[in-house]
Amino acid sequence: MTILVTAASGRLGRLVIDALLTRGASPADLVAGARDTTKLADVARRGIRVVELDYTRPETIAPAVAGVDSMLLVSGTDFGNRVPQHRAVIEAAKAAGVAKLAYTSGPKADTSEHVLMPEHRGTEQAIAEVGVPAVLLRNNWYTENYEQDVAIAASTGVIAAATGTGRVASAPRRDYAEAAAVVLLEDGHVGNVYELGGDEPWTFAELAAAASEVLERDVEFVAQSPSERVASLIAAGLDEGTAGFVAAIDEGIARGDLAGSDGTLSRLIGRPTTPLVDALREIVDAQRAAA
Repeated sequence: MTILVTAASGRLGRLVIDALLTRGASPADLVAGARDTTKLADVARRGIRVVELDYTRPETIAPAVAGVDSMLLVSGTDFGNRVPQHRAVIEAAKAAGVAKLAYTSGPKADTSEHVLMPEHRGTEQAIAEVGVPAVLLRNNWYTENYEQDVAIAASTGVIAAATGTGRVASAPRRDYAEAAAVVLLEDGHVGNVYELGGDEPWTFAELAAAASEVLERDVEFVAQSPSERVASLIAAGLDEGTAGFVAAIDEGIARGDLAGSDGTLSRLIGRPTTPLVDALREIVDAQRAAA
């Protein structure tokens, strides 16, 4: 069985490759796609075939998916243009006879009001319209999304946000990568929608408490209003549009958009998801090692 991982040079894609190998996949059965194949030289040295696959260049897509049985479509980062880019991959997968396409979507993408969900919803609709056999991996937030918050807290002792008491069911990328590997390697799963998240959703007050433990210093959560959040981000150097976007993400958290967790992720990977404090400790250790 040939398995393609798109965006394999990215942080999630690399972890999926690792998880596939750990779970018994043969390097000869794996294909790693990326816009810049030079970034996958280390992957190629492991015996994995590397192909150019650029969502913005349709001529690279069909050759990359040819002969593929199962594939992971990692959502792109070209916000505002992702749906047509993803659709090009989905249509190529259908034409190539791909038997299973897994897509990294977002939590409750079909109904959520979260600012990032419309493009995931549009991609899910494209999958249904094209008719490629698929499984939807609705990944909640990556704990690594808060690397910068923890780095700032290390020097200021403050984590500020307009999230109120909203909870985030995060898990590190490694956990989601393992789930993707399971879905790609196992028979079945096609037609399923998996809402994936950490076992213990946390508030930003709890994020601050976990950061305090890991940083070994007091860290306080400062609750902001949306307008205060925008103003503080602009003061920190963000442009008004980006500041508004970040504040909208906070608004979604406050509304409860990222709070859901029903244990599906831990059931798929066969172990509890990585606790917040352990994930933060890994982040801080990596930051200190790079300093």
